[in-house]
Amino acid sequence: MNLLKQSYFFRRWIPSLVFIVMTNAMAYGQSAPLSPDATSRELQTETTDKDLLTNFGPYKGPVFKDVDTTTLSDKVMCGYQGWFGAPGDGSPGSVWRHWTKQKGPFVDGNAKVDLWPDMSELNSNECFLTDFKLADGNPAEVFSSYERQTVLRHFKWMRDYGIDGVFVQRFATHLNSQINLNFCNTVLANCREGANLNGRAYAVMYDLTGLPKGHIDEVINDWRQLRKKMAITDDPAYLHDHGKPVVAVWGIGFNDGRDYTLDECRKLIEFLKYDSEAGGCTVIVGVPTYWRELDFDAINDPQLLDVLKMADVISPWTVGRYSTPAEAAKYADNTLKPDLKWCQRQGINMMPVVFPGFSWYNMKGVQFNQIPRLQGQFLWSQFQETKKAGASMVYVAMFDEVDEGTAIFKCANNVPVGQRSKFLTFDGMPSDFYLKLVGNGTRLIRGEATVKSARTDESFSKKTFAN
Repeated sequence: MNLLKQSYFFRRWIPSLVFIVMTNAMAYGQSAPLSPDATSRELQTETTDKDLLTNFGPYKGPVFKDVDTTTLSDKVMCGYQGWFGAPGDGSPGSVWRHWTKQKGPFVDGNAKVDLWPDMSELNSNECFLTDFKLADGNPAEVFSSYERQTVLRHFKWMRDYGIDGVFVQRFATHLNSQINLNFCNTVLANCREGANLNGRAYAVMYDLTGLPKGHIDEVINDWRQLRKKMAITDDPAYLHDHGKPVVAVWGIGFNDGRDYTLDECRKLIEFLKYDSEAGGCTVIVGVPTYWRELDFDAINDPQLLDVLKMADVISPWTVGRYSTPAEAAKYADNTLKPDLKWCQRQGINMMPVVFPGFSWYNMKGVQFNQIPRLQGQFLWSQFQETKKAGASMVYVAMFDEVDEGTAIFKCANNVPVGQRSKFLTFDGMPSDFYLKLVGNGTRLIRGEATVKSARTDESFSKKTFAN
């Protein structure tokens, strides 16, 4: 089933991300042992003075180099929502963010997420109690993206499993609210520190979803502030390409009734590329799957292609556009490969999107487990097809997106039991299974592993790599 037929606006998501833990280490492998440098890095993570990370100033903490942050080439980057909040997390308002559908307690019937994070590695101060009980009878807890230590832990997982880094989502609709902006700035600061302490890359991705017409200057002014006050593009962990800082703009050309216009999108891209003070960027644009054909999920306006030709990288949003390995292969042959050829003719790079599965039952009340993960077969098939098509970079949707069931971070198999709320599991796979799968996908895209060598990796089920 193609989710687009049900809800083709399928906008990406409107605030940010999360995931957690590992089991069955004998069968599936553990994190790589920490080197002496890594051990000291863990101590730095625990002891870095929070005063060094004022939310809107330059980073002044320790820096550890690992991932090459000077290029997009051969990168596998995840989207990082970072939008989860909880009462008592210290954030302004201190309410449930993204865990619940409506204001009020996190109870049966009010859950918004379909996956449950594995909380077994988190410290007590990182855990926030809900009204749910797990299947084993224990209280069910979740995390907050506002909590510094949790975000640093997520970046440690990226390092442990060989994931290059993340695009930190920054929501255009949050920029004119001091409460929301404080939350976004804190999450971004947490990600900045996590990337520096763990040798990962990060970059900002603006999500324009929901932005009213005539408000594009709010995004422009925000980027000016990030560069001026936070000095974000001078940060050692901030991703660059061809000597230019990378910034992404998601939500251009979708045929779902957006208020902002193509002219406004053009203005934003021109600013990011050519402004004398805040420009000079490598610009990635997140677009509909059928952008080149101006069909289906894309607006039927030739001006869209003119706007996209201004970009440096095009990244089509494919979540929900196919639902089986066979459909992923068909998409790669019929759409991805011609897209890549078009981009090559224009001198533009392309960053395909892959995703592990999909479900938004609790959020929307539609089919549960709408796109099954097939114990990793679905995601792995997309890595294979993307590699065969000739792509040199990949965007994984998403690192922490439990709302729509696409998270690849550590999630639980021991999930809450509800009458009206239902939760997916990882089908008995270890909680770190998808982190390791994406790490292997990174090696595949980079040419450090072949499909055959990854298939025979003993840390994965034979079923996952059967084809």
